[in-house]
This record gives sequence, C-alpha cells and structure tokens, in this order.
Amino acid sequence: MQYEATSPEDYISQVPEERQTTLKKLRQVINDNLPKGFQEGIQYKMIGYFVPHTVYPDGYHCNPKEPLPFMSFASQKNSVNLYHSGIYAKKELYDWFVAEFPKQSKRKLDMGKSCIRFKYLDDIPFELIAELAQKMTCEEWIEIYESAIKKK
Repeated sequence: MQYEATSPEDYISQVPEERQTTLKKLRQVINDNLPKGFQEGIQYKMIGYFVPHTVYPDGYHCNPKEPLPFMSFASQKNSVNLYHSGIYAKKELYDWFVAEFPKQSKRKLDMGKSCIRFKYLDDIPFELIAELAQKMTCEEWIEIYESAIKKK
C-alpha cells in the first residue's frame, strides 16, 4: 500500500490503527541506533533513512535530485517491510543477518535482496533491527555505494 505522506508522523497516522504502535516502535529503534550522518524523511512513499545532499551532494545515481537511499520501511498489504541497502551490498552483513535472525525470531526469515518482510507484527526482532541499524556508518555506505557504481 502506498501513502501520500509528507513526514514520518504523517505516514504512521495513515496506516491501519493496529499497525501504528509497531511502526512507531520500529521508527524509534532505527532512530536510536542509526549512526550519525543519515537523515530521516519520506522517500519513495516510505519512511526512509538516507544520506542527505549536504553529506553526499551527488545524490542517487538513478535520480541525482534524490538523496542517496540507505534504509526504509513501509506498511504493505500483508506485512511490514524493512529495506536495508547495506544487506544487499555487503555480503558479510547479509550473512550475519541471516545467521542471527533465527536466534531472535521464532518465524522463518522472509527476505528478498534488500527487503525483509514481517507478516507477524508481534514477532518483529527489534533488538536485531537495532543491531543491524548500527552496523554501517554513513561513510561506509557511501564508500560501498561508490565502489559499486564505478564498476558499472
């Protein structure tokens, strides 16, 4: 589902009421643990965390007017989805997350390339998400991103 929100608070106010507490907690966990340099806002109709133009003026190569995306989450029809570009771009981070997930969740990991789907809101491993948010600095993300872009 897509929401026409102008701020993270506006986004959360538009989702079904039974999901709002979970999204507020997820937002707080990310904000409390994400390293300095990233900025929160609405990006691609989701609550996003990105490298602002003040830190990385080049922006996102697909659309340089957009700041460099890093992490986001959204309320979808059947799940809450967390997107983390670092998991997709750094194999060691992906391997760590896949190994840690079963230690902190009784559910099977439902994951795409950078998308982690949570169908059961009562079983979101917030502590694991906090650890994940801490694992990559803004500087490291820019370095990984630039090395991937230069290869193309």
